[in-house]
Amino acid sequence: MYQAFVDAFTLLGQLDAAIVRIVLTSLQVSITALVLGTLIGLPLGAWLATEEFAGKKVAIVLLNSMMGVPTVIVGVLVYLVLSRSGPFGDWGWLFTVKGMIVAQFFITTPLIAALSRQILEDSWKIHRDTFLALRLPHLPRLKWLIWDCRFSLTIAILAGFARAISEVGAVMIVGGNIDRVTRTMTTAIALETSKGDLALALSLGIVLLGIVILANIFIFVVRQFAERRYG
Repeated sequence: MYQAFVDAFTLLGQLDAAIVRIVLTSLQVSITALVLGTLIGLPLGAWLATEEFAGKKVAIVLLNSMMGVPTVIVGVLVYLVLSRSGPFGDWGWLFTVKGMIVAQFFITTPLIAALSRQILEDSWKIHRDTFLALRLPHLPRLKWLIWDCRFSLTIAILAGFARAISEVGAVMIVGGNIDRVTRTMTTAIALETSKGDLALALSLGIVLLGIVILANIFIFVVRQFAERRYG
Protein backbone atom coordinates (compact mmCIF):
# COMPACT_ATOMS: atom_id res chain seq x y z
CA MET A 1 0.00 0.00 0.00
CA TYR A 2 2.84 2.37 0.85
CA GLN A 3 4.40 1.81 -2.57
CA ALA A 4 1.07 2.61 -4.26
CA PHE A 5 1.02 6.02 -2.56
CA VAL A 6 4.64 6.64 -3.58
CA ASP A 7 3.83 5.77 -7.20
CA ALA A 8 0.72 7.97 -7.07
CA PHE A 9 2.66 11.04 -5.95
CA THR A 10 5.32 10.25 -8.54
CA LEU A 11 2.69 10.34 -11.29
CA LEU A 12 1.40 13.64 -9.96
CA GLY A 13 4.89 15.10 -9.84
CA GLN A 14 5.49 14.12 -13.44
CA LEU A 15 2.22 15.77 -14.55
CA ASP A 16 1.27 12.60 -16.37
CA ALA A 17 -0.57 13.45 -19.62
CA ALA A 18 -3.30 10.89 -18.95
CA ILE A 19 -4.05 12.40 -15.54
CA VAL A 20 -4.12 15.96 -16.91
CA ARG A 21 -6.50 14.94 -19.71
CA ILE A 22 -8.86 13.16 -17.31
CA VAL A 23 -8.86 16.05 -14.82
CA LEU A 24 -9.59 18.62 -17.54
CA THR A 25 -12.47 16.52 -18.87
CA SER A 26 -13.94 16.22 -15.38
CA LEU A 27 -13.69 19.96 -14.77
CA GLN A 28 -15.16 20.79 -18.18
CA VAL A 29 -18.19 18.57 -17.59
CA SER A 30 -18.79 19.49 -13.95
CA ILE A 31 -18.26 23.25 -14.20
CA THR A 32 -20.42 23.54 -17.33
CA ALA A 33 -23.21 21.52 -15.71
CA LEU A 34 -22.86 23.61 -12.54
CA VAL A 35 -23.16 26.92 -14.42
CA LEU A 36 -26.24 25.71 -16.30
CA GLY A 37 -27.73 24.22 -13.14
CA THR A 38 -27.16 27.48 -11.25
CA LEU A 39 -28.79 29.57 -13.99
CA ILE A 40 -31.91 27.39 -13.77
CA GLY A 41 -31.83 26.29 -10.14
CA LEU A 42 -31.47 29.69 -8.45
CA PRO A 43 -34.44 31.35 -10.22
CA LEU A 44 -36.52 28.21 -9.68
CA GLY A 45 -35.67 28.18 -5.98
CA ALA A 46 -36.42 31.91 -5.70
CA TRP A 47 -39.76 31.46 -7.44
CA LEU A 48 -40.79 28.62 -5.13
CA ALA A 49 -39.65 30.64 -2.11
CA THR A 50 -41.69 33.76 -2.91
CA GLU A 51 -44.78 32.61 -4.78
CA GLU A 52 -47.97 31.06 -3.41
CA PHE A 53 -49.90 28.74 -5.70
CA ALA A 54 -51.96 25.57 -5.61
CA GLY A 55 -49.75 22.53 -5.32
CA LYS A 56 -46.74 24.43 -3.99
CA LYS A 57 -46.14 21.94 -1.18
CA VAL A 58 -46.33 19.06 -3.63
CA ALA A 59 -43.81 20.81 -5.90
CA ILE A 60 -41.43 21.32 -2.96
CA VAL A 61 -41.73 17.69 -1.91
CA LEU A 62 -41.02 16.54 -5.46
CA LEU A 63 -38.04 18.87 -5.73
CA ASN A 64 -36.62 17.65 -2.43
CA SER A 65 -37.20 14.06 -3.52
CA MET A 66 -35.28 14.64 -6.74
CA MET A 67 -32.19 15.45 -4.67
CA GLY A 68 -32.11 11.85 -3.49
CA VAL A 69 -32.73 10.14 -6.82
CA PRO A 70 -29.87 7.69 -7.53
CA THR A 71 -27.64 9.10 -10.23
CA VAL A 72 -27.70 5.84 -12.18
CA ILE A 73 -31.43 6.34 -12.74
CA VAL A 74 -30.74 9.80 -14.14
CA GLY A 75 -28.06 8.24 -16.32
CA VAL A 76 -30.41 5.60 -17.69
CA LEU A 77 -33.12 8.17 -18.46
CA VAL A 78 -30.67 10.49 -20.24
CA TYR A 79 -29.26 7.48 -22.08
CA LEU A 80 -32.73 6.55 -23.35
CA VAL A 81 -33.42 10.12 -24.46
CA LEU A 82 -30.09 10.48 -26.28
CA SER A 83 -29.93 6.97 -27.77
CA ARG A 84 -30.62 6.42 -31.45
CA SER A 85 -34.19 5.34 -30.74
CA GLY A 86 -34.75 8.29 -28.38
CA PRO A 87 -36.31 11.66 -29.22
CA PHE A 88 -32.90 13.38 -29.35
CA GLY A 89 -30.90 10.57 -30.88
CA ASP A 90 -30.19 12.60 -34.01
CA TRP A 91 -28.09 15.00 -31.96
CA GLY A 92 -25.39 12.36 -31.55
CA TRP A 93 -24.67 13.37 -27.96
CA LEU A 94 -24.54 9.86 -26.48
CA PHE A 95 -21.00 8.90 -25.37
CA THR A 96 -19.85 12.50 -25.68
CA VAL A 97 -18.93 15.28 -23.27
CA LYS A 98 -22.17 17.06 -24.15
CA GLY A 99 -24.19 14.05 -23.08
CA MET A 100 -22.39 13.90 -19.75
CA ILE A 101 -23.06 17.59 -19.19
CA VAL A 102 -26.77 16.96 -19.77
CA ALA A 103 -26.74 14.12 -17.22
CA GLN A 104 -24.94 16.20 -14.59
CA PHE A 105 -27.22 19.15 -15.29
CA PHE A 106 -30.24 17.07 -14.25
CA ILE A 107 -28.36 15.97 -11.15
CA THR A 108 -27.16 19.37 -9.95
CA THR A 109 -30.19 21.53 -10.81
CA PRO A 110 -32.68 19.98 -8.32
CA LEU A 111 -30.08 20.14 -5.55
CA ILE A 112 -29.28 23.81 -6.16
CA ALA A 113 -32.97 24.69 -6.52
CA ALA A 114 -33.98 22.91 -3.32
CA LEU A 115 -31.18 24.35 -1.17
CA SER A 116 -31.59 27.87 -2.58
CA ARG A 117 -35.35 27.72 -2.00
CA GLN A 118 -34.80 27.12 1.71
CA ILE A 119 -32.21 29.90 1.98
CA LEU A 120 -34.31 32.40 0.03
CA GLU A 121 -37.52 31.48 1.81
CA ASP A 122 -35.99 32.41 5.16
CA SER A 123 -34.92 35.77 3.73
CA TRP A 124 -38.32 36.27 2.08
CA LYS A 125 -40.07 35.94 5.44
CA ILE A 126 -37.96 38.84 6.72
CA HIS A 127 -38.32 41.15 3.71
CA ARG A 128 -41.77 40.16 2.44
CA ASP A 129 -43.71 43.08 3.93
CA THR A 130 -41.15 45.58 2.66
CA PHE A 131 -41.29 44.21 -0.88
CA LEU A 132 -45.07 44.23 -0.90
CA ALA A 133 -45.19 47.77 0.48
CA LEU A 134 -42.82 48.97 -2.25
CA ARG A 135 -44.86 47.08 -4.87
CA LEU A 136 -41.76 45.83 -6.58
CA PRO A 137 -42.41 43.87 -9.79
CA HIS A 138 -41.82 40.15 -9.63
CA LEU A 139 -38.52 39.96 -11.53
CA PRO A 140 -36.73 42.83 -9.71
CA ARG A 141 -37.94 41.32 -6.44
CA LEU A 142 -36.34 37.97 -7.26
CA LYS A 143 -33.12 39.64 -8.41
CA TRP A 144 -32.83 41.66 -5.20
CA LEU A 145 -33.58 38.64 -3.03
CA ILE A 146 -30.93 36.52 -4.76
CA TRP A 147 -28.41 39.36 -4.51
CA ASP A 148 -29.14 39.85 -0.81
CA CYS A 149 -28.50 36.15 -0.14
CA ARG A 150 -25.62 35.79 -2.59
CA PHE A 151 -23.06 34.73 0.01
CA SER A 152 -25.36 32.19 1.65
CA LEU A 153 -26.24 30.80 -1.77
CA THR A 154 -22.60 29.90 -2.33
CA ILE A 155 -23.28 26.91 -0.07
CA ALA A 156 -25.93 25.64 -2.49
CA ILE A 157 -23.60 26.17 -5.44
CA LEU A 158 -20.74 24.40 -3.65
CA ALA A 159 -23.03 21.46 -2.90
CA GLY A 160 -23.95 21.32 -6.58
CA PHE A 161 -20.29 21.33 -7.59
CA ALA A 162 -19.40 18.59 -5.08
CA ARG A 163 -22.26 16.42 -6.34
CA ALA A 164 -21.22 16.95 -9.96
CA ILE A 165 -17.47 16.43 -9.60
CA SER A 166 -17.89 13.28 -7.48
CA GLU A 167 -20.64 11.69 -9.58
CA VAL A 168 -19.84 8.39 -11.29
CA GLY A 169 -22.99 6.43 -12.20
CA ALA A 170 -24.64 8.76 -14.71
CA VAL A 171 -21.46 9.80 -16.53
CA MET A 172 -20.39 6.16 -16.76
CA ILE A 173 -23.69 5.26 -18.46
CA VAL A 174 -24.04 8.32 -20.71
CA GLY A 175 -20.34 8.88 -21.42
CA GLY A 176 -19.22 5.28 -21.72
CA ASN A 177 -15.87 5.96 -19.98
CA ILE A 178 -14.08 6.22 -23.34
CA ASP A 179 -10.34 6.83 -23.08
CA ARG A 180 -9.23 10.28 -24.29
CA VAL A 181 -12.88 11.27 -24.88
CA THR A 182 -15.27 10.88 -21.93
CA ARG A 183 -13.14 9.46 -19.12
CA THR A 184 -13.51 11.47 -15.91
CA MET A 185 -11.76 11.21 -12.57
CA THR A 186 -14.48 9.15 -10.92
CA THR A 187 -14.95 6.72 -13.81
CA ALA A 188 -11.19 6.38 -14.21
CA ILE A 189 -10.77 5.67 -10.48
CA ALA A 190 -13.38 2.91 -10.69
CA LEU A 191 -11.78 1.42 -13.81
CA GLU A 192 -8.17 1.58 -12.65
CA THR A 193 -9.04 0.11 -9.25
CA SER A 194 -10.74 -2.84 -10.94
CA LYS A 195 -7.66 -3.29 -13.14
CA GLY A 196 -5.33 -3.17 -10.14
CA ASP A 197 -3.57 0.05 -11.15
CA LEU A 198 -3.81 1.55 -7.69
CA ALA A 199 -1.15 4.20 -8.34
CA LEU A 200 -3.20 5.90 -11.06
CA ALA A 201 -6.44 5.47 -9.09
CA LEU A 202 -4.88 7.00 -5.98
CA SER A 203 -3.33 9.89 -7.91
CA LEU A 204 -6.73 10.76 -9.40
CA GLY A 205 -8.33 10.40 -5.98
CA ILE A 206 -5.80 12.83 -4.51
CA VAL A 207 -6.51 15.36 -7.26
CA LEU A 208 -10.28 14.96 -6.78
CA LEU A 209 -9.98 15.45 -3.03
CA GLY A 210 -7.75 18.47 -3.57
CA ILE A 211 -10.25 20.10 -5.91
CA VAL A 212 -13.09 19.65 -3.41
CA ILE A 213 -10.95 21.03 -0.57
CA LEU A 214 -9.92 24.06 -2.64
CA ALA A 215 -13.57 24.74 -3.49
CA ASN A 216 -14.47 24.62 0.20
CA ILE A 217 -11.59 26.95 1.08
CA PHE A 218 -12.74 29.40 -1.59
CA ILE A 219 -16.29 29.41 -0.23
CA PHE A 220 -15.00 29.85 3.32
CA VAL A 221 -12.86 32.84 2.30
CA VAL A 222 -15.79 34.42 0.47
CA ARG A 223 -18.08 34.02 3.49
CA GLN A 224 -15.46 35.41 5.87
CA PHE A 225 -14.95 38.41 3.60
CA ALA A 226 -18.70 39.00 3.45
CA GLU A 227 -19.09 38.80 7.23
CA ARG A 228 -16.29 41.29 7.81
CA ARG A 229 -17.52 43.73 5.21
CA TYR A 230 -21.27 43.46 5.60
CA GLY A 231 -21.63 42.14 9.11
